[in-house]
Amino acid sequence: MPVSVIICARNEAENLAKNLEKVLQQDYPDFEVIVVNDCSSDRSDDVLRDFQERYQHLKVVKIEEHPRYKTAKKFAATLGIKAASHEILIFTDADCEPASSSWIEIMASHYQNNETEIVLGYSPYFKERGFLNKLIRYETFQTALNYFSFALYGMPYMGVGRNLSYKKSLFFKGKGFAAHMHIPSGDDDLFVNQNATAQNVAIEVREDAQVWSTPKGTWKAYWQQKLRHIGAGKIYKKQHKVYLSLQASSAICFYALGFTGLILSIEPYFLLGAFLLRFLIQFYIFYKPVGRFQNKDLLWWFILLDPFYYIYLTGLNVVGLFSKKISWK
Repeated sequence: MPVSVIICARNEAENLAKNLEKVLQQDYPDFEVIVVNDCSSDRSDDVLRDFQERYQHLKVVKIEEHPRYKTAKKFAATLGIKAASHEILIFTDADCEPASSSWIEIMASHYQNNETEIVLGYSPYFKERGFLNKLIRYETFQTALNYFSFALYGMPYMGVGRNLSYKKSLFFKGKGFAAHMHIPSGDDDLFVNQNATAQNVAIEVREDAQVWSTPKGTWKAYWQQKLRHIGAGKIYKKQHKVYLSLQASSAICFYALGFTGLILSIEPYFLLGAFLLRFLIQFYIFYKPVGRFQNKDLLWWFILLDPFYYIYLTGLNVVGLFSKKISWK
């Protein structure tokens, strides 16, 4: 089965120089790599030209800057899909690095089942120093655990564009991104939310099929990234929004009531016991998946990361209500 790998890149010269070769050198008999150079003003042209001289299966689609408007990632992704020669599409980003040379082979193997039209992969973040890095990796773990679990339950609702695959025919059958082109993000999760069914989705979590990425290095960059994601979540299918809202609101209410109780000195030992009980239950449930998802070092940090994550999530949702214009780059 021939495969087209699509990467949308805007001012990613450094990341392309670092990571693109690992995609181009995948151990797979028939594939092409399409890089959509989206209005880049750095050295991306030079980097891509050098790779094209060495790799004949690299195709570059260039988008020129328009004086009146900025293009969004969905426009770049659409051009990449139209340029693809093959039915099976695999998506990743310029700052991503496949865990092995078998990445394409493992992702594509799911299409041996004729019903499969979407494959949800996993993309962990590199471990770095600092609390922000721990929070980003914890949030990524929580998100992955959610969308894989929902998919296994027969209710797939999202995927992550750093490691995502679907059929070209599904893209055009579902009219591409037309239903949510006005949302800056969502080229990955909204497309899956719109087109996934209990029958047409496969998941892939094996270590060799994971794609590693560099996390945001500042709180501001991470905040802006999460605001984009929240904007996309507003137009998920109703049933998905209900389940996800219940999950988040139950945790937020638990911590809000607990902190309120501590301030008011209401049965502090009972509150502490409830807090520790929640942590122990999480520890038991997360013990195996946290290792499989490459985050075992975070296990003992859950007692701090979990409440902080939901406090942060609450702040994002409040700010997201008033945020209007958000760009993808």
